[in-house]
Amino acid sequence: MMIRGKDMALSVLAVGAAAVAGYVLRSGHRADCSSRSKADLGARIVGHDDVPDGATIVDSTSRRLSDIPGVRRAIDRAVRNDAYDEWEHVTIEHDGAWSVVDSIRGSLPYYDGDRGEYNGVYVHYNDRIVVLDAIGWARLEEPLH
Repeated sequence: MMIRGKDMALSVLAVGAAAVAGYVLRSGHRADCSSRSKADLGARIVGHDDVPDGATIVDSTSRRLSDIPGVRRAIDRAVRNDAYDEWEHVTIEHDGAWSVVDSIRGSLPYYDGDRGEYNGVYVHYNDRIVVLDAIGWARLEEPLH
């Protein structure tokens, strides 16, 4: 069985996200950290032929995109670093950061692939297509025993 590059990248992204979430949950009990939730926005460039048939492409000048904190930074970073092979990340750390994930997945045309495509919002930026996705996690309170 041959593993495709996208399949491997998605697996690595999932394992990496789980590792980061585990680290945050494990080390989140530090008193000097005032943030209760975090969101990680990832963006990468895909070829025009890699856009799934059912995906809606959003223009980068969309007001809905600019209203979500960190989105412009993630997209600009992906384009600036020519991120075809890796995701460029922006981490949002403040109370309610998880709402960034909800906004990306709820107020934009989020594509949820089932055949090895990238999940996320497909964005047209100049002559490129950038896929944008987000994960979030919260610091849990210590148990009271």
